[in-house]
Amino acid sequence: MYQIDLENPVHVHFIGIGGISMSGLALILKSRGFTISGSDREPSATTAELEAAGIPVSCPQSADNITPGIDLVVYTAAIHPDNPEYAAAVSAGLPMLSRAQLLGQIMRLYGCATAISGTHGKTTTTSMLSEILMYAGKDPTLTVGGMLPSIGGNVRVGGPDYFVAEACEYTDSFLEFFPDIALILNVEADHLDYFKDLDAIRHSFARFAKLVPAEGAVVISSDIDSWQALTDGLSCRVYTFGSSPESDYSPEEISVGSNGFPAFIIRKKADGSRQPVTLSVPGMHNVYNAVAAYAAADLLGVPSDQAATALRSYHGTDRRFQIIGQYHGATVVDDYAHHPTEIEATLRAAADYPHERIVCAFQSHTYSRTKALLPQFADALCLADEVLIAPIYAARETDTLGVSGETIAEEVRMRGHSCTSFESVDALEEFLRKNCRKGDLLITMGAGNLDKIAKKLVSSDITAV
Repeated sequence: MYQIDLENPVHVHFIGIGGISMSGLALILKSRGFTISGSDREPSATTAELEAAGIPVSCPQSADNITPGIDLVVYTAAIHPDNPEYAAAVSAGLPMLSRAQLLGQIMRLYGCATAISGTHGKTTTTSMLSEILMYAGKDPTLTVGGMLPSIGGNVRVGGPDYFVAEACEYTDSFLEFFPDIALILNVEADHLDYFKDLDAIRHSFARFAKLVPAEGAVVISSDIDSWQALTDGLSCRVYTFGSSPESDYSPEEISVGSNGFPAFIIRKKADGSRQPVTLSVPGMHNVYNAVAAYAAADLLGVPSDQAATALRSYHGTDRRFQIIGQYHGATVVDDYAHHPTEIEATLRAAADYPHERIVCAFQSHTYSRTKALLPQFADALCLADEVLIAPIYAARETDTLGVSGETIAEEVRMRGHSCTSFESVDALEEFLRKNCRKGDLLITMGAGNLDKIAKKLVSSDITAV
């Protein structure tokens, strides 16, 4: 396998450079003197930012983009051998690395690499830990799976001592990593277009934990069913966080303010210390994300009061209960939730936020996830007062598997809850323009492109100017 050498920067071409992780890796290598080029299917805000940073991006992808002088090609999991650039790189005999392989190699270049894994909460917990380490003066290098306002993007190039990154389980990509500290936030059924079942997913997380060296540490949620099976036989230290007071780190005395933001105390079992924490983001799920980030920061030597101050200063990441603005007196929020557990967590957080009516406009992500988790989607969506369903966002899939947005709506209606599906995103937007009212908490939700509706509504509201 090709090995990155920071002392010998070369020309690296990224196929699919517009992805949130790919763009971050490209910027990290550019900051180290590498020549970077890339391509994507179509222009985006991310490709525009890369071009502004001096990285040429070609759209669409073409074999002609594999030019003489390229030394290494990096590709995403969504790129297949029939991709014209992938095929051209193979034909040219160029060294090739997957995104995950490159990220794993970059991890090894830092003194201590922390990888945050889990079915949910990776971006938020990575962002929280990033805020803590920056506030504590650790000068971390960061790659976040979302746009973090405090760093003006999804990547921060810092010193050589600390590296923080998300570790996604899809296609087992996190098994290419080299973490010194590994966080496992939760383990649930997802990505069933790749994994056979939950047992297969648990097996992958157990393999991920085994990547940590003896001098490292695993931080795992004690709320995961039979979590001990994921850490049996590890040579490294294992710490737990979770709702049980027997966890190494647990929240106590949780309360929610009138603004919907939780306050609590983090208790460290080893010494009985108790650190008060107040968050500036809503939701019980974020209490546990914060405890996980606090535990990792504690292992990295950050004083508890500094961690608490940094957590309070964290105001969220783009598309994670992101308040976009107002439309006709309604508060418009966008959220990336695309798994039933995430939907439930977001809507329960919304219940604590000031509102008269919760309106959830949901776009399911991939046909395979929709079909596999259909009842759970319906159960979670019933937590909203009004449910609006957009067409399914196909992403990488072409087979509809016989499901659609109307399939979800029918499942919701079977539970005695009103629900409306729409044949197009434009039709959904038009409905919202006519029916949003003062006091509504409108949440555009999903990993597709409904965030565009939220932004268009707010930008068109002359009453909010």
